[in-house]
Amino acid sequence: MCGRYSLTPAPGILEDRFDATFAAQLTGPAYNAAPSQQLPVILNTDPGKIQLLQWGLIPGWVKELQKAPKPINARAETLTEKPSFRQLLQRRRALIPADGFYEWQATTNGKIPHRILRRDEEVFAFAGLWDEWLDRTTGEVLPTFTIITTEPNDLMAPIHNRMPVILKDRDAELAWLDDTVPLAAHQELLRPLPTELMRAYTVSKLVNSPAHNSPDVLAPAA
Repeated sequence: MCGRYSLTPAPGILEDRFDATFAAQLTGPAYNAAPSQQLPVILNTDPGKIQLLQWGLIPGWVKELQKAPKPINARAETLTEKPSFRQLLQRRRALIPADGFYEWQATTNGKIPHRILRRDEEVFAFAGLWDEWLDRTTGEVLPTFTIITTEPNDLMAPIHNRMPVILKDRDAELAWLDDTVPLAAHQELLRPLPTELMRAYTVSKLVNSPAHNSPDVLAPAA
């Protein structure tokens, strides 16, 4: 799964990287992005903007918000099997910018947090899905997203049995957003990033709490 990630570059760097402009002001770097937070996302319906969406998908058909499951991840292998995701794969895809993510390795000494990033340390994008939920009482629209996961590559396998889909390059990102690309081609993009493009290191247990949102969570464990 992917339950925490980081996005630390300045807004201008992100705008240049994704050829898009922010539609809302960021409050600061996300060293420890967590579910339920408002985070930068690029939607297939408006790829020239970077918008803030809540992490944890609330499908548009949900009637009672409090009872909605709000999944933070969606398995690539079963997207077409689940009503919550099937239509979104066809019409509501998203890029979620990041520069690293965290995963916890189960050991005899407890769970050890790791930070995983590209070997070149460049910003990348997770493949995601999004939707909008309408509060029929207030008329407020709540946009939300989920990150797609896949089987682990050789780097990730000793750490966890899942990993987020990291789109390999800019061409893959653009194809993921492109509504004219066939469904089968979109599904073909949902593969593990090659091991040789990634690296990982252990970090301190500060990252265990979303309250710790500072550069300290990025530092290698002592």
